[in-house]
Amino acid sequence: MPTKPATAKDATHERDAAVPDDQIATETAAVGETPEALPAAAKATPEIVEPPFRSPPKMPGHMPGMHGRPQIVPRAMAAKEDFAEGDYVVYPTHGVGKVERIATEEIAGHKLELIHITFEENRMTLRVPVAKARTAGLRKLATRELFDKALDLLKGRARIKRTMWSRRAQEYEQKINSGDPLQIAEVVRDLHRNAGQPDQSFSERQIYEAAMDRLAAEMGALDGTDKATASLKLSEKLKAIVKGAAVEVDADGAEVEVEGEADIDAEVNADAE
Repeated sequence: MPTKPATAKDATHERDAAVPDDQIATETAAVGETPEALPAAAKATPEIVEPPFRSPPKMPGHMPGMHGRPQIVPRAMAAKEDFAEGDYVVYPTHGVGKVERIATEEIAGHKLELIHITFEENRMTLRVPVAKARTAGLRKLATRELFDKALDLLKGRARIKRTMWSRRAQEYEQKINSGDPLQIAEVVRDLHRNAGQPDQSFSERQIYEAAMDRLAAEMGALDGTDKATASLKLSEKLKAIVKGAAVEVDADGAEVEVEGEADIDAEVNADAE
């Protein structure tokens, strides 16, 4: 009589017959069917050993925790001031605005006292919590004495750092968004070109016009005129200034002696392009 070939089912029965019942129960519980049948040793949670933490290597020239990323200069905190309706104020990233009103409003179940600031040119209204105004950098207009110091900076020679244009452009933008008239005046001074000097590149022109716009807006608010009038006045003042060749400085702002100093402006312009 021919022998019937063994099937998978027969193999399973043979295995079950050869294995003790308690071992079958243990293997079954291992897949989640009868956890009550697990012995105490099998129920114990295995100890997980985590590898020791190793901090990433420190990159030279960067702050701890930056891991090689460019260092970001924190925004300067404004002096504590009291604002009132109708005040002209300066918000670092938007420039000069006017306090429309100060009111208490409920937001997400919390009552907050908010300063409503309008920017007519952008047709924008910004709401800043009174408690956060200082940390946001909101300030009143600069005093006449401080703004005159900013205008005096325009008379100095341009100070060009020995770095790539992309790095300098980032620093210029940070100065503009600081809201500090002295830092904004430095951008105008470094990027201004008089007659006979090389023309500005497209990117230089954009940053220069943004800095001029911020200065003119604050000057107009201080003078009681508009930004267009102040911008014209500022341009005439710059035209009357006769400046020498640009001064090249290192990363710390110290002057660097170079040959062919008269050609610095041309080299800077070529780099920006």
